[in-house]
Amino acid sequence: MNKWVKTILFLLGSVFLTRFIPFSSLFRNLDTMIHEFGHALMTLVLSGKVLRIELYADHSGVTYSSMLTPGRSILVSLAGYISASLFALLLFYLYRKGLHMWGLGIMTAVALVSLLLYVRGEFGMLWLTGFIVLNVVIMIFGAKIVKYYYLLLAFLTLEESVVSAVYVGFMSWTQPSRAGDAANLAQQTFLPALFWGTLFALFALWCAKGALGLFFRKEGTSRSSRSRGLRRA
Repeated sequence: MNKWVKTILFLLGSVFLTRFIPFSSLFRNLDTMIHEFGHALMTLVLSGKVLRIELYADHSGVTYSSMLTPGRSILVSLAGYISASLFALLLFYLYRKGLHMWGLGIMTAVALVSLLLYVRGEFGMLWLTGFIVLNVVIMIFGAKIVKYYYLLLAFLTLEESVVSAVYVGFMSWTQPSRAGDAANLAQQTFLPALFWGTLFALFALWCAKGALGLFFRKEGTSRSSRSRGLRRA
């Protein structure tokens, strides 16, 4: 079967199955956090000023910034979806290398920086606090479940990075003015929202294909190692 078809089918199955995991909806804000942190980080890199970040219970968010020229604003608008997709890929790369504790540490550090410096609003601050505390508890006391907890976060982040990007791609076709970052980019460039929305969707799918390739390669390697161990025994 074509790898792209496999990727799409697996993502669809994953989105469906993870809906049955209790409280999984709360963890979907992780992708929103990374998306908005990507905007903020690019703003700082370009010498702009991050005013605040808002995270909402419906998994949406917004980053307020200032002191950016029109050209630099394009890069800031691009950073959200691209950061979220690359972060999902990074999580699976770390899993393949057996560095899931590093991955949890990175997620926790981003959440802590966001909480201390940028996120305002009751829900966002409460969510970040709970996420940080849960991560720390699992890293210290949850040795038996940390791998599965990490995989849950990795898959939910991957799903959300693709679903949100595809949704913006769809909106850029049907209601371009409401297509979020794609609409912002259309206002700042000569290219329509359709171009940017499609770009975000394709990039997210490309990262998902790479992430799932890393996951299955890791699982295949683990099964092969166990088989060799049994034969030696």
